[in-house]
Amino acid sequence: MEGGKRVTILITNDDGIDAPGLRALVQSLVSTNLFNVQVCAPDSEKSAVSHSITWLHPIAAKQVHIDGTTAFAVSGTPADCASLGISKALFPTVPDLVVSGINKGSNCGYHIVYSGTVAGAREAFFNDIPSISISYDWAKGKSNLHDFTLAAQVCIPIISALLVEIKNQSYPSRCFLNIDVPNNVANHKGYKLTKQGKSIFKMGWRQVTSETEGRKMSSDMTNTDTETPKNFESSSVSPQHLLFAREVRGSVLDDDDTDYRSLQEGYITVTPLAALSRAEVDCQAYFKNWLQDVPELPSSSSL
Repeated sequence: MEGGKRVTILITNDDGIDAPGLRALVQSLVSTNLFNVQVCAPDSEKSAVSHSITWLHPIAAKQVHIDGTTAFAVSGTPADCASLGISKALFPTVPDLVVSGINKGSNCGYHIVYSGTVAGAREAFFNDIPSISISYDWAKGKSNLHDFTLAAQVCIPIISALLVEIKNQSYPSRCFLNIDVPNNVANHKGYKLTKQGKSIFKMGWRQVTSETEGRKMSSDMTNTDTETPKNFESSSVSPQHLLFAREVRGSVLDDDDTDYRSLQEGYITVTPLAALSRAEVDCQAYFKNWLQDVPELPSSSSL
């Protein structure tokens, strides 16, 4: 980032390039007239694909029109899009900041592992590019599309403040930020620094009679309002062809002061993340002692 040069922000997501969350974020950034905005996002919904990447075949990038940006729809995952966007293979320069979102649905607790939105920011982090993932706690029957615009607007100060740190070379390179915006964004309680918790929606499976019956879970993994795509060919169940669909069967929530709890209390949660998945300290201690007693060559009598 050089003095006098306009800052470049790369936008990606997992809901797809036409998703209202991405469009609201892009419009809010463009309207400031402060940033060079680039978009490299999946050409279709890629929710809950986690950090999967395309390895066995090329991906296609098609330029699309989004006012005030240079934008490409990509036939890959969010991690693919972030990687391609920062590579200088698609755009001539490396962005100063990568922002992934705005996701339709929160990304807290263990759901961060599933999230394609968070993966987009994590991929940039892997490549030493400062990054943020943003999600809005969409609630069926309460939220509307304008809430994405409000969510984008409350995140602009965080983005601007981060860019100052990046310019001053004081941004901590050992993490990236995951931001969740509460459902009642118009009456939020302000920013709150949190830590990743262990909240999770417990999933089960149910047998269904057609593929259309199994396509109702939306991108936040909690609602069931996703419409079946037009011209979708349904496959009927047969004794050799069984169909199963995921369904939510409950939840496990944190009791302490973590991301999901604070989000439900109405705060805009700001959670520093990294990529290491270290176990709890007591697990390390337990297996350190346990491993010393494991014989190098197992015997049948020990089983």
